[in-house]
Amino acid sequence: MKTLLFCLFTLLAVPAAHAEDTLDLFENLVPVEDAQMGAAYIDPNADFSVFKRVMILDTFVAFRSGWERDQRRGTRGVRITANDMDRIKSDVADLFQQVFAETLEADDGFEVVDQADHDVLLLRPAIIDLDISAPDTMSAGRTRTFTASTGAATLYIELYDSVSGQIIGRAADRQATRNAGGRVTWSNRVTNTADARRMFGGWANTLRDFLDSHYSQKDGEE
Repeated sequence: MKTLLFCLFTLLAVPAAHAEDTLDLFENLVPVEDAQMGAAYIDPNADFSVFKRVMILDTFVAFRSGWERDQRRGTRGVRITANDMDRIKSDVADLFQQVFAETLEADDGFEVVDQADHDVLLLRPAIIDLDISAPDTMSAGRTRTFTASTGAATLYIELYDSVSGQIIGRAADRQATRNAGGRVTWSNRVTNTADARRMFGGWANTLRDFLDSHYSQKDGEE
């Protein structure tokens, strides 16, 4: 995981104009043009057409540094416990896995499996810098919090050949959820989940489009 986070921080820290100067940091990977992500790299020699199935490793989740402290010092003065943070991270990881599996499998897409094989693309996802504006701590006191945004997060994902273990792609992207027109609305567990689902669905659709449109050749289309 330390290697994963180092690569992510390097990706996010390097301006796009100097990306070509950092390619040696990304092994055999080169930038993807029009990737619809903040940054994306693939192995130009990888044959993505062989992958008909996908395996998704457990999603690593990490909050923005200082998030708990800022919640406690904010206008709501919310006390966030370690158990609260563990529960939220678990919920986020489960929702991410669910949304990605649903999106990739939809419309006779890519079967999601739990074992490596010659036709299985391995995904190693991480949600970091998670920033939830109005967390639901499920406390006894009932309060309402009104916000224009329920939060933000960064996706970092690595793609591997599941048999060889060779990395063949990396991507990172930062997204924030914002109500239409910047309207201030009531944020709670339900709205947080709905917004996170839309965010994760957008990332899943980007990956699905990448595999469908640029590399994957389905049976009968070759």
